[in-house]
Amino acid sequence: MALAPGPAPVNPVPLAYQTTGDGSAVPDWLNKGDNAWQLTASTFVGLQCIPGLMILYGSIVKKKWAINSAFMSLYAFAAVLICWVSWAFRMSFGEELIPLWGKAGPALDQKFLLKQAYLPATGTDFFPPLAPMYPMATLVYFQFVFAAITLVLIAGSLLGRMNFLAWMLFVPLWLTCSYTVGAFSLWGGGFLFQWGVIDYAGGYVIHVSAGVAGYVAAYWVGPRLDRDRHSFPPNNVLLSLAGAGLLWLGWNGFNGGAPYAANVISSMAVLNTNICAATSLLIWTSIDVIVFKKPSVIGAVQGMITGLVVITPSAGLVQGWAAMIMGVFAGSVPWYSMMILGKKKMFNIVDDTLGVFHTHAVAGTVGGCLAAFFAHPTLCNLFLSIPGERGIIYAGDEHGIHGHKAGLQLLKQICGALFIIGWNIVVTSLVCQVIKLVVPLRMSEKKLTVGDDAAHGEEAYALWGDGEVFNASMHSGEAYSFQARTLEASKHEPSIKARVPTDQNWVEL
Repeated sequence: MALAPGPAPVNPVPLAYQTTGDGSAVPDWLNKGDNAWQLTASTFVGLQCIPGLMILYGSIVKKKWAINSAFMSLYAFAAVLICWVSWAFRMSFGEELIPLWGKAGPALDQKFLLKQAYLPATGTDFFPPLAPMYPMATLVYFQFVFAAITLVLIAGSLLGRMNFLAWMLFVPLWLTCSYTVGAFSLWGGGFLFQWGVIDYAGGYVIHVSAGVAGYVAAYWVGPRLDRDRHSFPPNNVLLSLAGAGLLWLGWNGFNGGAPYAANVISSMAVLNTNICAATSLLIWTSIDVIVFKKPSVIGAVQGMITGLVVITPSAGLVQGWAAMIMGVFAGSVPWYSMMILGKKKMFNIVDDTLGVFHTHAVAGTVGGCLAAFFAHPTLCNLFLSIPGERGIIYAGDEHGIHGHKAGLQLLKQICGALFIIGWNIVVTSLVCQVIKLVVPLRMSEKKLTVGDDAAHGEEAYALWGDGEVFNASMHSGEAYSFQARTLEASKHEPSIKARVPTDQNWVEL
C-alpha cells in the first residue's frame, strides 16, 4: 500500500520575491536596492507635503486660518495623485505630442506599471532614455510627489483668503496646463531637455513655477483683509519649526532621488543639499542680526528654504565647496528681495502671503544661473543630455576647447528660466479667469472676518489669544450660522445692528 504523500516542502522565499504580478519570474533588470531607495526618497518628498508643509502652513499663519491653510495642502496632495495617474504623468514623461508636451493617457494598467521604468520617452544622440532598475510604478509615484509639492508651494501665496472651492478647481487645471509643460520641456525629452538646460531636481520645474504661479494667482485672487495683512502673527512658532525640519530632511529624498538610483551622484546631492541649506540659514540669520539687531527664527526658516531651493537645480553636479558658496547667495539675494524690495510699492500691490515668490521663484532662478558657473564637467557628463557641458569656472579645462560651452550654458539657463516664468504668467492668469467664471476666487468679506469657522465650521484651537474672550455664539461651531441669522434679522429690523467677530473684539457692520 502506497504511503500518503507528506506535506509539501516549505519554500523559504516568499512568492513576491520569486515572481512579478503576472506570475512570471522576477526580471533580471530589477535592483531591489535602487527600488527601495527610490520608494524611500518618494516617501521623504511626500512627507515634505503631509505633514511637513501642512504643519508649517497651519502654524505659521494667524490662528483663525490654521485649518484652512493646512487643508489646502492636504487637498492638493490627494487631488494631484488622481490627476497624475489618470492623465498627467504621460503628459509629463510620455510620448511627445509637441516639443513642450507629452500625450495624455492613464498610468494605471498593470502591464505598464510593472514593466521597467523608462524615461524620457525622447532622448538625444548622446543621452538615450534611461532605464532605471525598478518598475514604472515606482517612477510614477516618485514623479507624483514632485508634482504634488509644487501645488502645495503655490498655496503658500494664497493663504488667508482664497475660496476653497476655487482652490479645488485650480489644482487640476494648473497641474494639467502648466506643470506638465515644464516637466516635459525640461525632464521629459522636450525642447529644453534637448538643448541641455540644467535642472537637476526641479529648481525651474518646481520652484520657479510655484513662485511665479503663486504670485500671479495671488494677484488675481486679491489680498487678505487689511487687518490681516498688517497683523498676521504665527499661531505656533514651535510647530512651524517642526514643519520646517520635515521639509529640510525630506529634501534628502528630493535631491537624493533625482538620479533615479542609489548611486554616487545621489550621495553627493544629499551632502550638497545640506551644506547649502545650513550655509544659507547662517547667512540669513547673520544679516537679520546686522540689520535688525536680533535673530529671527522665522527668518532662519526662510533662509533654510532658500538654501534648499538654490541648490536644487545642481545638487548632484557641483562640488561641496561650490555648494557652500551657493549657500551664501541663497541667504543674501532672496533676503534682499524679500526684506528690501518686498517692502516697495511694486511688490505690495500683490499679497503673497508667505513670500513664495522670493523664497522659490527668486531662489530657484538664482540657483539655476549659479549652476552655469559651478557645474563640474565630469558630473555633467554623468547626468546631462548634452556632452561636454560645464560651468564657467571650468572653461579653461582641457586647454579651453570647451570654453565656448561654458558661456553658452549661462544663456541656456537664463532662457530656461524665462520660458518657465512666461508660461506660468500666461497660463496661471488664464486658469484663474476660467475659474472666476464658475466660482469667486476670493472668500466673502464676512468669511474673511471670521476665518476657519466660517469657511469650514471648524477651528484649530480651543484656546483663545490675541486678546479674545471665549464667547459661545462667536467660537462655537454655530458661529457662522449665528452671524448669518443676525445679519438676516438686521434686514427686517433696522433698529438691530448686526455685529461680527474680529480677532480681538466685536465690530458693527
